[in-house]
Amino acid sequence: MLPSFVQPMKGWHSPYSCECEMRRVVKRRRFSAWKLGRLSAAVIILLAFRMDAAWRILPVGPGLKYERVRTAAAEAAPGDTILVTPGRYAGGEYIDRLQGTEGAWVTIMAEQTGTVVFEGGTEAIHLSDPAWIRISGFVFEGQSGNGVNIDDGGTFDTPARHILVENCIWRALNASGNNDQLKLSGVDSFLVRGCRFENGSPGGSCVDMVGCHWGAFEENIFVDAGSNCIQAKGGTAFIRIERNRFIRGGQRALNIGGSTGLEYFRPQDAPYESFRVGVYSNVFIGATAPIAFVGAVECEVVNNTIYRPDKWAIRILQETVAPRFLPCGDNAFRNNIVVVGSAASNPSINIGSNTAPGTFEFTANLWYNEENPAWGGPNLPVVETDGIIGSDPLFTDATAWDFTLRPHSPAAGAGVDVAYPERDHAGRRFARPRSIGAFEANSPTSIECRAVVEPGLRAFLFPNPSHGQWTAEISLEEPAHMVIIVCDMLGHPIATAFDGALQAGRSRFVFPGKAGAAAFPPGIYWCRIHAGARTLNIPIVVN
Repeated sequence: MLPSFVQPMKGWHSPYSCECEMRRVVKRRRFSAWKLGRLSAAVIILLAFRMDAAWRILPVGPGLKYERVRTAAAEAAPGDTILVTPGRYAGGEYIDRLQGTEGAWVTIMAEQTGTVVFEGGTEAIHLSDPAWIRISGFVFEGQSGNGVNIDDGGTFDTPARHILVENCIWRALNASGNNDQLKLSGVDSFLVRGCRFENGSPGGSCVDMVGCHWGAFEENIFVDAGSNCIQAKGGTAFIRIERNRFIRGGQRALNIGGSTGLEYFRPQDAPYESFRVGVYSNVFIGATAPIAFVGAVECEVVNNTIYRPDKWAIRILQETVAPRFLPCGDNAFRNNIVVVGSAASNPSINIGSNTAPGTFEFTANLWYNEENPAWGGPNLPVVETDGIIGSDPLFTDATAWDFTLRPHSPAAGAGVDVAYPERDHAGRRFARPRSIGAFEANSPTSIECRAVVEPGLRAFLFPNPSHGQWTAEISLEEPAHMVIIVCDMLGHPIATAFDGALQAGRSRFVFPGKAGAAAFPPGIYWCRIHAGARTLNIPIVVN
């Protein structure tokens, strides 16, 4: 059973029949908190991948039985794995109604993460009306339309569903218009995690959602987007965006809402562009506006760090104004650190017409102008509760984009108590009382280690945070070639800790591994573990 933010709500006639919830929203326009599920979406989804002797591996590559993914997909049955050998492949893979089942997903994956590149074509891969599909380890670049397109085939009553996209890289599109690196239309119950999006089309989004529901984005990196990093519009609802990094995120790094043709809404009579989108423990660097609420209702932005937006910190807009639509309102902005410079200081919030800014909630945010400590604060549309204005948050090293908090930060323990997020940007549990921003300043009551699980692979990192040295305990169910890489916060490799064959069982590695080696300097790192075709990305904080 998937948590509530990933699965359709009980009692609805179908995943798209939102009438009862919409009536409630229209009747009662006050913001209320909601539970997005206590268990990790990644862990719950991956429990579905079980081994079965009857399931097949369908190899794809030059000289093999299948030379294209689509020809393998035409013969794939639930539980099968389409395994693509390293190399460069032409785009244009159209796959219709590839569907696994709850206990037998269909997996499309690179034999080794990052070694399979789909280049060119209008689209690299187009999945129409898929279900129970896992896509893992590919690189997409140079498409003239959308990089990867996943949709419901235009059958609004039967959404694409149960989709996992992980450990993929999108590079520059060969496009300059409204083209998206990952296009999701009518997709329900999905997870995008551990991916990297670079150099989006100037007029498009890295990820564009139209009428999608019960999905999550976890631990992805977005660099140099076009218009948006993530856009959620067309009736999109129940989405969680957590522990991602948005670097120079375009016009609106997160476009919570947008503008959609009425014929494309899912459900067709949705009175909002976006509903109940939760934005948690993310880091934003640059962008014209990191956060934009556009026709959004009952969404919340909590415990994020926003650093030096180019113009505005927040935009409140309404672009869809047909009679049935609610004005943008009843949204919340809590426990966030916002650091601006002179370019973004006055005003720091842009409010458009046909909105309901007076229904917004601002609580316990820290606002600071690096170039003018005497700055009087943002032009909020309502009085903020427990806000902090003009106090330096005392980042460890903002010039190196290390936004962990130094001792005695005014953000430490100054946040309001909320149910979500439970963990900070580095994966540590928030203390009680929690800190403001994406990073918890105080140690939680229990020792925090970080364990991540894939089928047949488990990695346990400790201590986390550390003082420059840490241990990785890795368990394998079967022998595999193992590569362990330490990356900087942008995902660039800086050190290879291990590269070789590893037997089944439990192994330990110490970073740095050589006696007398210098410890890693303070900062944020990622430990990337490759075991055959499987990849884990684990954040590490060095104090």
